[in-house]
Amino acid sequence: MKRYLKITPEGTKDFLFAECAAMDDVCGRIETVFAGRGFKRVITPGIEFYDVFSLPCSGIAQEDMFKTTDNKGRLMVVRPDSTLPIARMVATRLQHNLMPVRLYYKQAVYRNHPTLTGRRNENMQMGVELLGVKGIRADLEILTTAVETLRAVATDFRVELGHAEVFDALSDELPIDDSYKEKIRLTIEGKNYSALNNLLDRLAPCRAVSAIRSLPSLFGGEEVFEQARAICSGTKAADALDYLHTVYSSLRSLGLGDKLIIDLGLVQRNDYYTGMVFTGYISGIGDAVLSGGRYDELLSEFDMPMGAAGFALDTDAVTLKTLADAEVSYSDNPDVLVYAADGCEMQAIEQVAKLNATGKKAQFSVLPTLEETQAFAQQRGIKEVLTVGES
Repeated sequence: MKRYLKITPEGTKDFLFAECAAMDDVCGRIETVFAGRGFKRVITPGIEFYDVFSLPCSGIAQEDMFKTTDNKGRLMVVRPDSTLPIARMVATRLQHNLMPVRLYYKQAVYRNHPTLTGRRNENMQMGVELLGVKGIRADLEILTTAVETLRAVATDFRVELGHAEVFDALSDELPIDDSYKEKIRLTIEGKNYSALNNLLDRLAPCRAVSAIRSLPSLFGGEEVFEQARAICSGTKAADALDYLHTVYSSLRSLGLGDKLIIDLGLVQRNDYYTGMVFTGYISGIGDAVLSGGRYDELLSEFDMPMGAAGFALDTDAVTLKTLADAEVSYSDNPDVLVYAADGCEMQAIEQVAKLNATGKKAQFSVLPTLEETQAFAQQRGIKEVLTVGES
């Protein structure tokens, strides 16, 4: 039987040295933003009962989850998402807490992606959840927190805004079941216009079919609202457009106009999101690094209905991008390596502490001779070797 002693499972990787330093830096900057906005950290278990993620609105396919059983034979999964466990936590541990509540997390999620897709099965995420409140104030708080988060880790970024109700309202006018509606949504989400046209061509021509066919092309700035109103007038989608326009105008007043894009083809998990949706992109990273929106129906599944909104950011992707930036260095080299003559080890360790206290990064040499210490320093590029106990 083959033993897998020297490889990691597919979709995972080891993070070493500079990678860990970069991740600590990225996460630290994000945590500063979250804490500054009043969000409090929580940690959910790495394994949960399958029932938490089997809800119809979870949007997580059963085959995408890593499963196991407990000692009673109950089905468990390795955490594939952080929002659902936090919803469970709020409905139980925090059910008597004064609302609204602001929470943030920093933890890995696990999804079983098919091989050769370029995606990882283990991803570190950070995100926030604002629960117990609805309305534009809450939405603007989440969106501006997302913008501040992106700004903390990148200078060149953009945010795409959409509204789940636009697609929902238009698709509700069609004589189709939920399964067919989901097929249409997935083709729009995947930018598969050929498949979208094939699905819509099977339906009788009408205003809703024409409007849905146009959604992927409704992408850009202020002009998108005028174009969308022309095809959505008289439907519930018009109300969603008006709300989205108000949010967009509010954010533009903060000088974010060049960072904002309206995308009415943003139709993520329509059985999960109920209002505004958004994604964040950073220059140099092909996929979205941040995604979120409003999901007011989720807590009802836990018998505690309330407004809720949040977002998650892929810190792994941001970390790797940060490492690729030539202007950023995460060297773990000390400024000075301190060697102790025989019998002077404790004096040398005390000297290291004194140097570190002054802001000079020092490290105690554990090598047995000065010659080996000097050779090690040369190979590592450490500029200074300090000897304690010898002239």
